[in-house]
Amino acid sequence: MSSLCGQRIVVTRAPHQAEQLAAPLRELGGDVILLPVIGIVPPLDRGPLETAAKRLDEYDWIVFTSANAVVALAAQFTGERARPRARIAVIGAATREAVEEIGWAVDLLPPEFVAESLVEAIATEPLAGKRVLMPCGAVTRDVIPRALSVLGADVHVVEAYRNAPPQGVAERARQVFSTRPPPDWVTFTSSSAVESLVKFVGGDALKNVRIATIGPITSQSVSKHGLMVAAEPAEHTVAGLVAAMARCRE
Repeated sequence: MSSLCGQRIVVTRAPHQAEQLAAPLRELGGDVILLPVIGIVPPLDRGPLETAAKRLDEYDWIVFTSANAVVALAAQFTGERARPRARIAVIGAATREAVEEIGWAVDLLPPEFVAESLVEAIATEPLAGKRVLMPCGAVTRDVIPRALSVLGADVHVVEAYRNAPPQGVAERARQVFSTRPPPDWVTFTSSSAVESLVKFVGGDALKNVRIATIGPITSQSVSKHGLMVAAEPAEHTVAGLVAAMARCRE
């Protein structure tokens, strides 16, 4: 693996997740610029999530597409919570780890860390009449609930958290990308981060910066703005992202 020594790398992850990516980049010699363009905040209405938590054992499946959703649901309980009777499906290694950290086990982890792969994997199960809980962010792709509904499942999508930009981040983003020369890299681990940064600085500000994404859905968001992705890992994890950047040549 080649080094990222001397490369100025912008990390756009939320503050509580940024170091997971920043630390390995620093280990490879990268000069990391923390620029959290999104933050995780509670839903505007906490009622549906609280109700879902109280009625957890009424569900046959719980589907998590992010670690943030796991944390948000777990926060509804005081003390330890016994594993619900529902089977648990997740997207991604980080989400699986979050589930395991609260003492629950994962029943289904698709081979590819995207919604379409989870749908393909769970479709082999009998879903007609099954109740499925899907805690997620306020803005989430509807691939999974739509597909599971077609298969006969009763899907309950519950807002577990929202993405909101931290105070003052727009001005800081403009400062970071107005420097000359600009940063060497900007990293994105979600489509929300792409949309936020483009909103703050404009697409043109990113045209001379290498862009690294964690996976194809995030890359699609980058491409939508007429920008090119320089590094996208085959394994859609933070470790995969760092490795893909380190292998990238001038």
